[in-house]
Amino acid sequence: MAKQDANYCPPFKTTCGGQALIEGIMMQGPGKRAVVVRKADGELDVTEEEVKPKTGLAKLPFIRGLFVFGGSMVHGMKALMHSAEVSDDGSVEEEELTGLDKWISDHFEQEKAMSIIITLAAVIGIAFSVGLFILLPTALTGLIGLVWKTMPLWVRSVVEGVLKVVIFMTYLYLCSKMKEIHRVFEYHGAEHKTIYCYENGLELTVENVRRQPRHHPRCGTSFLFVVITVSIFLSIVVFTPLEIENTFLRMALHLLMLPVIVGVTYEFNRYVGGHDGPVSRALRAPGMWMQNFTTFEPDDSMIEVGIEALKRVLPEEKGADQW
Repeated sequence: MAKQDANYCPPFKTTCGGQALIEGIMMQGPGKRAVVVRKADGELDVTEEEVKPKTGLAKLPFIRGLFVFGGSMVHGMKALMHSAEVSDDGSVEEEELTGLDKWISDHFEQEKAMSIIITLAAVIGIAFSVGLFILLPTALTGLIGLVWKTMPLWVRSVVEGVLKVVIFMTYLYLCSKMKEIHRVFEYHGAEHKTIYCYENGLELTVENVRRQPRHHPRCGTSFLFVVITVSIFLSIVVFTPLEIENTFLRMALHLLMLPVIVGVTYEFNRYVGGHDGPVSRALRAPGMWMQNFTTFEPDDSMIEVGIEALKRVLPEEKGADQW
């Protein structure tokens, strides 16, 4: 098979998607979610669970994105913690629980305690992302405004946007240079390649998967990049006409607009990920380029993990996972 363009969209588009973990991959299909982790002895640890069908508000456009995002954070954090535990080769001694973790473990049953800890970890992860990529640029721009007192509001919004992109890019670049994270990003590449192989109608073998592109138009990296882009656009449209200058008020409004941003971004990604015209390719190009920092070429053992994870979640009825 000839090397495909990074913007290539296969004829069949699946709703199956995944997340790279520590020495593993989580895949989710229409009815099942599977976590496959490579243990220290080389064997695969596999866990599966049923995915509840969406009902009510979770199916409505511009609202369903909030449910998808929240669920992804919780299930992703749960899978990440599981992969860290399973892949541990015993070289790092188990630390005694302290602080809040110990209090939760002492006051709740093990299963309930783990659920609470995972939820808190997801909330902290969201708070960190919002603080770093949304609130920090606004605060820094406010400091610039103390020096440049005549800065026009539209310029302030543009400066905020530039800072958001710079901070996000720097964060991804530094993460990609960390040995442990770089390996996770290799599993990320294996996840994309495996899905591409399936969408191209090829047998899921290591050889076929290896030949696929590692950039995928429906990647979470693209989602995060579009979140930042949409927040920049809304800042210019909302803050400039209302003449909002107070830094703390701008930060509060950014938080209030976040559900709108997530809802709009989800629908945007669904559209551009499911179409292959010139406009869609242009719209998804920045997110595809960002994957140069979050996906790397996997080795065969990583591809095997991706294949096993995807096979576990494919629907019995052919085409039931159509995008």
